[in-house]
Amino acid sequence: MEQALRAAHRHAEGFRPARGRRARLAVVACMDRRLDPMSLLGLRPGDAYIIRNAGGLLTQDVRRSLAIAQHLLGVEEILVVRHTDCGMTGLVDEDLLTALTEATGRRPQWRPGGFTDVEQDLGRALAGLAADPHVPCGATARGIIYDVATGRITEVRPAGA
Repeated sequence: MEQALRAAHRHAEGFRPARGRRARLAVVACMDRRLDPMSLLGLRPGDAYIIRNAGGLLTQDVRRSLAIAQHLLGVEEILVVRHTDCGMTGLVDEDLLTALTEATGRRPQWRPGGFTDVEQDLGRALAGLAADPHVPCGATARGIIYDVATGRITEVRPAGA
């Protein structure tokens, strides 16, 4: 933590605010440390709005952020980035909810979002986003799976497409 805070203070020394056009791209990606969406996609700061969470899931809060990004910030394209060997693969939601309840005495109100097959889950998520009336550009959203062992990507189509 201290190293990160020192770096944040040093950041101001060479800081230049982003200029130019607004970002048209929003990227939803898993928070896994092995996945760097900026580097993977050849982006520079200011090129895209990056939203990260465990699994790169299109949760209600992510959809809220995408709706705001589209309607207020001019986003026109959405890319969802998942990856192989994800910790959310094989996660049984009820097991985690039970463990958290036992550890804290309170049951979380959110769903962890575990899945068994990253490709199938991404396809279903893209289909769900395409049907979301609050995120019209969700109909053209695209999804990829990054292979953490090879660095290669595979594009995934929405379920039913």
